[in-house]
Amino acid sequence: MPTFTPSQVTDLATRALRNAGASDAMAAATARALVDAELQGLASHGLARIAQYATHLRNGRADGSAVPEIVRGKRGAVLVDAKCGLAFPACALAIAEAISRARELGVAFAGIRNSHHFGVAAYHLGPVALAGMVGLAFGNSPAAMPAAGGKRPLFGTNPIAAVFPRLHAAPLTIDLSLSAVARGKLMVAAQEGRQIPHGWALDRSGEATTDPNAGLAGSMLPMGGAKGAMLALMVELLACALSGAALGFEADSFFVDSGNRPRIGQAFLVIDPDALAGRAQYFERIETLLTAMVEDAGVRLPGARRDQLAAKHRADGINISPALAEDLLTRAA
Repeated sequence: MPTFTPSQVTDLATRALRNAGASDAMAAATARALVDAELQGLASHGLARIAQYATHLRNGRADGSAVPEIVRGKRGAVLVDAKCGLAFPACALAIAEAISRARELGVAFAGIRNSHHFGVAAYHLGPVALAGMVGLAFGNSPAAMPAAGGKRPLFGTNPIAAVFPRLHAAPLTIDLSLSAVARGKLMVAAQEGRQIPHGWALDRSGEATTDPNAGLAGSMLPMGGAKGAMLALMVELLACALSGAALGFEADSFFVDSGNRPRIGQAFLVIDPDALAGRAQYFERIETLLTAMVEDAGVRLPGARRDQLAAKHRADGINISPALAEDLLTRAA
């Protein structure tokens, strides 16, 4: 498979998005996020998304000229309007504002409305960890999962993520979709002509399927059955009810070329440990727990594998499929 350096694919991705109509700032912010996902081995949220984003930009499902702005705020709470652009500039603005407010007030909540797909949820929490704070991320997405006991897709796969800084090690990062797997894995399987395992998705009629295209047209199974569906409901409300964003069933699928502007929502919570037990106590408690965890030989800390893959790919380059490389080069030309 073709191998590229991170800087090479970042440049290609930026040019491809710019050619599709994204502003320089939007294209660069989006490309950095997609390449970061690729470095961590998260292909479903990496360069494979460029075709989708480019099509949405060209078809008007995303506004490439949008500039996010803060539209409301009150002490530890702030609302950002993404103006229907790609999500990454709006998320960066929300995170920066939340960090600033949490530094002053101890805690801050930032909501985003009129947004788009925001990629790997934990990606946005990197600056929070660098600031020595705890961060949580929530986001909804177009309807893909039914409510507990239902059959009609209402909730998105609604990812959640958290980051906990450490004193002498990389932050502890937790990131998960509330479906059995991320829906992007079906997208990648469809692009590569592969079947998917049973237990991932249902077709339109509610039957189990191994066809990724049927799964994309149908619904995803929630993680943990009814409990996963309840968590998805919580995220839907945190990301949408507080910000005024579109609910999952009001947004057309990301996996179709034409449709409405998703106008979905994201939310970030940032907490300064100094406002509570204090930084020293916080670091002692987290290290005590993590030390106890890894005493069991079978335990691997969340995010460790991603960090290892990212280091390897920075050193050795990123391998992508010939078809994806050809598409990327064509779009960047």
